[in-house]
This record gives sequence, C-alpha cells and structure tokens, in this order.
Amino acid sequence: MDNGHVTREVLPSSAELEGEVDNAPAGEAILNPSDTFVHRHIGPSASDVRAMLDLLKVGSLDELIEQTVPAAIRLPRPLNLGEPRGEFETLAELRAIAEKNRVMRSCIGMGYYDTITPAVIQRNILENPGWYTQYTPYQAEISQGRLEALLNFQTMIADLTGLPLANASLLDEGTAAAEAMAMCRSIADAKKNAFFVSADCHPQTIAVVKTRAKALGIHCIVGKKSELENQIDQLFCGVLLQYPNTQGQIVDYSETIAQAHQAGCAVVLATDLLALALIKSPGELGADIAIGSAQRFGVPMGFGGPHAGFMATKSEHARKMPGRIVGVSKDAQGNPALRLAIQTREQHIRREKATSNICTAQVLLAIMAGMYGVYHGPRGIKRIAQRVHALTSALAAGLERLGHQVDSGRFFDTIRIRPNGLEAEMVLNAAQNSGYNLRDFGDGSLGISLDETTTRQDVQALLECFSGGATFRLNVDELASVRQSIEDRTTPYLTHPVFNRYHSETEMLRYIRRLESRDLSLTTSMIPLGSCTMKLNATSEMFPVTWPEFGRMHPYAPADQTLGYTDLFQQLEKWLAEITGFSAVSLQPNAGSQGEYAGLLAIRAYHESRGEGNRNICLIPTSAHGTNPASAVVAGLKVVAVACDANGSIEVEDLKKKAGEHAANLACLMITYPSTHGVFEESVREICAILHQHGGQVYMDGANMNAQVGLTSPGFIGADVCHLNLHKTFCIPHGGGGPGMGPIAVAPHLKDFLPYQAQGMQSLGLVEERGVGMVSSAPYGSASILTISWMYIRMMGGPGLKRASEIAILNANYMSQRLEPHYPILFKGKNGRVAHEFVMDARQFEKGAGVKVEDIAKRLMDYGYHAPTMSWPVPGTLMVEPTESESKAELERLCDALIAIRAEIREVEEGRLDRDDNPLKNAPHPAGAVSADDWKHSYPRQKAAYPANWLREHKFWPPVGRIDNPYGDRNLICTCPPMSGYCE
Repeated sequence: MDNGHVTREVLPSSAELEGEVDNAPAGEAILNPSDTFVHRHIGPSASDVRAMLDLLKVGSLDELIEQTVPAAIRLPRPLNLGEPRGEFETLAELRAIAEKNRVMRSCIGMGYYDTITPAVIQRNILENPGWYTQYTPYQAEISQGRLEALLNFQTMIADLTGLPLANASLLDEGTAAAEAMAMCRSIADAKKNAFFVSADCHPQTIAVVKTRAKALGIHCIVGKKSELENQIDQLFCGVLLQYPNTQGQIVDYSETIAQAHQAGCAVVLATDLLALALIKSPGELGADIAIGSAQRFGVPMGFGGPHAGFMATKSEHARKMPGRIVGVSKDAQGNPALRLAIQTREQHIRREKATSNICTAQVLLAIMAGMYGVYHGPRGIKRIAQRVHALTSALAAGLERLGHQVDSGRFFDTIRIRPNGLEAEMVLNAAQNSGYNLRDFGDGSLGISLDETTTRQDVQALLECFSGGATFRLNVDELASVRQSIEDRTTPYLTHPVFNRYHSETEMLRYIRRLESRDLSLTTSMIPLGSCTMKLNATSEMFPVTWPEFGRMHPYAPADQTLGYTDLFQQLEKWLAEITGFSAVSLQPNAGSQGEYAGLLAIRAYHESRGEGNRNICLIPTSAHGTNPASAVVAGLKVVAVACDANGSIEVEDLKKKAGEHAANLACLMITYPSTHGVFEESVREICAILHQHGGQVYMDGANMNAQVGLTSPGFIGADVCHLNLHKTFCIPHGGGGPGMGPIAVAPHLKDFLPYQAQGMQSLGLVEERGVGMVSSAPYGSASILTISWMYIRMMGGPGLKRASEIAILNANYMSQRLEPHYPILFKGKNGRVAHEFVMDARQFEKGAGVKVEDIAKRLMDYGYHAPTMSWPVPGTLMVEPTESESKAELERLCDALIAIRAEIREVEEGRLDRDDNPLKNAPHPAGAVSADDWKHSYPRQKAAYPANWLREHKFWPPVGRIDNPYGDRNLICTCPPMSGYCE
C-alpha cells in the first residue's frame, strides 16, 4: 500500500492486461480465464503506457495520479468490487440471473405492449455499433444518416397525430406529458397556473406529471372529464386527456377540446400511434399537442425502456417545443442537408431561463420506431392495427357470450371486463397459470390489452381463463367477424416515398446501410468530445439487451416474475454506491437531465422535511453545463451564479460571499468534479464545507466521473448527492443522442427522498407514494440497458475500474503534452496536470488568420474525425476527452490531424493560403465537390481531400458540405420534403 492506494504490483500486471500468459507460473495464474476483459477495454498496451509516461517524465501511473488528484481526496482503500473477470463467465453469470425472470404474455397495457422487432432492424440497427455508438448530431455534416432517420420519425409522428411539427423524440410517455404541461404554461396567459389531468390517463403518467407540477408550482388537478367540463372556466393553462384512455375506450374529445379553447386553455392528447392508423387523429379533433410512446413500433418493452417518447404540436409553437427538432437546410454546394433546427438545445443557451432541461433524446429508439414505419409503410401499419383490433373484438365478443360484462364504448386494443360469477383473483390466477398477465384495476374489474404478437390461440386461451373451468365452443374467426367499426380516420398518413419504397428486406437492408455510411461513429474513429466520454461499448456488454428475459418484460409485471431483474438492480445499486461512496441509489432517472432533476428534488424534499421549505437558492458556477441551471429551474429552485477564476476553478471567496448572503434560503450548490475545465480543484473539500456550514447541500454532477472511479468518490469528497451518466462512465452507448441513464446516489440523510419505485400490480394506483414521487414512467427507468453497466463493472472489477480512470488521465495528459506546442492548454492543476480532459485555446487564430473554432471542427471531418466539444466551457476553445479505450496509435492520429490543421492555419497567417479561400474555411469537402469538373479553389484537390497519408488506407467522406444553419431556420422544414425539393 502507498498513501492508501493499491500499488501497481497489486493491480493486474502489464502481462495480464495484455493477455500474455505464456510464461505465467504453474497453478492458479495459468488457470485464470484467458478472455479477461480489462485489456480489451483499455486501449494502450503496456509498452504504450511506458512510452507515454516517458514523454510526461513520470516513473509510473501512481506518480502521475499523485501529481493530478489532490492527496486529500484520494481513496484510502481499493474498491470492493471483486477482481477482473472473463467475458464468457460473466455472460454465463448474467444468463443465470436472466433465467430468474419469467417471461409471460403481457396483456397489462398501460402504454406498454409486446411487439415484433423486424429482424432486419434488430440486427442492423439495434445490434449494430455503426448505429449505437454515435454522439448527438451536433456536427451535422457527419450525421446525415441518423438525421434522415430522425426526419422520417418526425414525419411519421406528424402524419399519424395530424399535427404539423414533431420533435426528434423525448424520454418516455410520462415525461413527455410533463414537458407538455410546462409547454402549456409557457404558451398560456401568465396568470393561468393550473393544469387538469384526466383520471383516465395511465397511472404512471399521472404520477410523473404530479411530481413535475409540484416542483414547478403548478396546481395539478386530477379528475374525470365531466369535472373538467364543470371547471373549465378556472385558470387552467392546459388539459391532459388520454386517447384511447387507460381503460381502452375511444372517446370523442372534440367538444371538450372546443370548450377548452374557448376558455383559453391548451389541450394535450396522450395517444397511441397504432390506434391512430384507424381512428381520428389528435389534429382532426383540434388538440394543440399530442404526446405518447413509440415503443410498440418495434421497440422491446425492456421492463420499461429505453423507448422513444414523442411530441407533436402546431407550427406556431415551434420555439416552445422541448427537445430536438431535425430540419432541412442546404450545404455550401446548394444541396439539401439536414441539421438540428432553431437552436432547440435551449438549456445551453437560455440556462436558468429555460423551460426544459431535456439535453438529448432517445435517438436510437426513435430511429427503430421510424424504420418500423418505413418497413411496414401505411398499408402494413394499418394491417397490423386492423388485426389487433379484430383480435380484441373477438375476445370482447367471446367474453360477452360467456356472460361477462365488457365496458361499453368503442375500443381499439384494450377492454375492461367485470367478471360475472367469478372472482377477479381467480381469473388472474388462471391467466397467470396459463402464461398471461392481466391488469387488475383493484375494484373487481380486469383489463386485457392485445398487441401485434397476439394469436388466435392467445384469444382462445384467454377465454378459457374466464370460463371457470366450464367447457365452451367459440370460434375466434367467427367472433372476429362481428367486430365494431372504429375506422373513422379520413386523413392520409405516411404518403412520402420513403414509407412506400423499402418493403422488401433487400431494399430495407440497403437503405439502412446507406444511411449508416453517412454517419461517423466509433466504428470509424475516436470521438474526442470533452465531458461526453465516448468510450468502448463492448459487444459482450451489449449482448444481453436483446435477450427475451430482459427485453420482453412489462415494467408492471408481478414482482414474483421479475426476480432476475431484482437481483440485477440490487447488485448494480450496491456497486454504484460503493463507487460513489454513498449509501443508496435510485435507478429510475432515464437520462442525465432526469438524474439532475431527481437529485435536486431529493434535496428540496429533505429541506422540507426539516421545516425549511424556504430553502430554494441553488448556487451554480458560471462554467457549469447548461443543463445544471435548467434542471434547477425545473426542480423549482432559483439560480445564483458563482464566479470562476482564471484557472476555471470556483472562486472560493465569491462562494463564501454568495453562501453567506443567501444562508437563510440556501438549498444547494451544483458542482462538477473534476471541474468543467478538466482540473481537479484543490479546494473542493473546503467548498463542500462552506455549503454545509450555511445549511446547504452539495450536488455533484457526474459528467466527469470517469476521472474519479477507484481514485476518489463524491461521497469521500464531501458531496451529498450525485447523478451518474451510465451512458458516459459506465459504457451504455450514446445511441446517436440516446438512450441514456442517469441514476442518483445519495448520502444516508437523503435516502428517504429518492424517487418512488412502484413495482407489481398491487401498486398501480400509486397511492402510497414515498420520496419525491416518480420522475420516469417506469420504476427502474430504461431497465434493459442496465445490463450493459452491470456487465462492464462485473468484468472490470475494482482493479480494472481504477486502471480505466488512470489510463483516461494518462491519455488526456499525453495528448495535452503533445498538442501544447501548437495550441495553448488553458487550464491545469497545481502540478501542471489535467484530469481526464483538457481545453485547447483557438481564439488567437481568428485575428491572425480569420479562422474560427468552427473551421477547425469542420476541417477535422476531412481527416476522418468528429470535433472535440466546441466553444465550451470557454467560447473559441476545443475540449478534448480521449477516454481510456483509445489506443496510443489513435491518439497519435488525432494529434497529428490537429497539428496538421495548425500548420494550415500558419499557412494562412503567413499568406501562403488565401484568408478566405482555404481548406479550413471551405471544409468539409464531400466527394461530390472534390470530384466535380469545376474546381475554383486556390489549393489543390488533394490537399482538400487527403491531407494525411493514413486517409489513403481508409477515407470517411463527409456526405455534404458545410451546412447553412440560418437558411434552415428561415425556411423551417421539419418533415420529409417532397422529392421535388431534392431535385431542385
């Protein structure tokens, strides 16, 4: 042991990390697994590490860490997480856990349905790293395939909802409803501060909306439609209705909507995409906003997620809509090109004035749902809807012939039954014994929801569950022939050619591959985004996501069927508590932004429990990520900025001053550690103490946790709560902008204020709410992808996780050292070291060469790289985070590219390249521009397209030139344009 740390000799040796066991001693070592994972995850070899340490002039990794991480916060003991393990044995262990789950046929409904994921979509998108390893499409020129897939999704949602503007997805149905409520308030008269929620909405949606309403100070009223009509003249900013409702009834809300509009009230319809293939759209009924989940369009239930929530609205509300919107613009050559429209990343611009803290979307899942629409087309979607309805009609008719009462009214796929002569519990047990889960409404009535996977045999088996053991003869086909008519939709949908062309698997496969080739992902090169941690998403980590034991589970299945998930959650919570130094973890938040929100709600609830509900001031450093102030506002807090010094660290004196001024109302400080400038601040413990002295709590943003694991921890530093970006530090892939997971870990005194986790049928009423209520629709958020982080932590073990943090810090310092002669490195720690990321200054180039940081970012595309984080935390800079999974050779290539670009800038400075016509100003250079007959530039084509020798071996061609963002905002097109638009 050395200074409380495990020495290098106790960690896996260099030979073990390399898998070099030929000369291992006889006995235990030679019998260890040969497929250990640590050396597969960590990029640099043992010899690479030695060479990098030599450049840094340090003798060991321990010495580098001692120079980087303040001694006062280094952990006194190693992580208690076991030893590194092999991939095969770890998969076998997780398989044994998965087999504890009992996969039943789910007829519970509530917005979650079994579905058929087309094999061509599962294999080539969901399981394909070319689709799941990209980052959010902020560099649109190298994100064209994903943006086109998202534009398809937006078009599909707009068509089916009958509203002209849809976003590129939200987190789930419940959070989409909460976002719609906030949107209604921003649209409405400032005096309107009440929101009506129909009691016929799904119970989890009601719970999520109530949690958000309380935080925002909105008066949320839950009641029947008749109560709404009697109160509509009150000060409602909006109304939320379910269509079809949670009992399955299709209600014509047109008169209710008209009445609400007369009272100046916006109307939100939570709806079902498959039902909308047959019934009138929300737009036809007059709704202002439509929300819901796209899950049943080919996305597995996954015990709650990840799924793509959707939102559509009227065009006039474009700037009020939360989340991302994909729009059509044009590139430098005048060709159509896609990008994120109208600066919808609003929390980064408006900060504490933002109305939403949504940072990304569920991109991968939205793409799957959109591709489901492309593959099936309008006829296929309608055929699936007709079949589901016919099966439901057959079931309803059969139940009535058996003497049971089926609630009156029109229905699509869900019916509510009041058994005659049978106890509800008897029917539930009979159904479970036959392999079916039904919904128990708790009043003696039962719900059954059918879906795309339902068969005639399923209907027959369900009827038998209601027969009480009696013999009966009913023909399912004959019963289906008497189904009710619900097909009253008159407006067409999915008319664009993209939804009517790719219906054979051959054509669909080629379309998917074509779009994949237009995107740069980790399959091409490293993505060095600071604060985003684009590390390896290992194949063995991804395998279990699509196992049916995890994928086909309903989030509200009875607890005795989900014992495998229970084991996984308990283990993962224990491991994350060990890593963070905290005592309790909630896995419910299904995004980093949701984790921030949930953590702040826990702090507010803690203060309220002590009779200090007045504490509503949140201190936030000026350098903070934009979601921090946005989340604080969404959690009902008031933001006060704290200054940072020239090194990017919090000004302790200003913090003392602000904490003292607001001591009576101080709720918390939000801090990122290492800092947003990529430095381990020496004063962090003093900062935590200052907050505690004034009655506040310390919230630590987990964005930079990749520099902490095994070296220090939020709890050891002195924080009270932190959220973890599992899609950063713990290997869940970014998926092109989602899925994410943002669980929170808390100190003992905050344990009782974690989000409420309802599980099992008995809790569907959500009447015994604890903690802060629900923040996501499912008790454990996007549960199916938690298997990824479970695999990562289990395979790495305590020593491997620590080694990952050390190598992340080594890689960053190595790149920083190599690049510093060419780009000033803005922020360093006391000993001249950076943490796991660093900030390069590019501001000086604008004066000398007219080159902006955006020009460098676009030129990197010609070298086959995604740009580092641009102009954050300081405008005009590039923030680089290499992560531990990138090899020394890849680090060298990126450094060589950046050094070559600096040389090009020097050519401009010295007049050897034209100030306005140079490779940086015109980048990126797509193949069409380079190969065109007309080449008007003053530099050769080869310099444009092949600026580095390695590009001869493999060249990623940006599919479009530089995109004109202002043009796209002036001419907003957010659905698939007609083919004539492309011809023009």
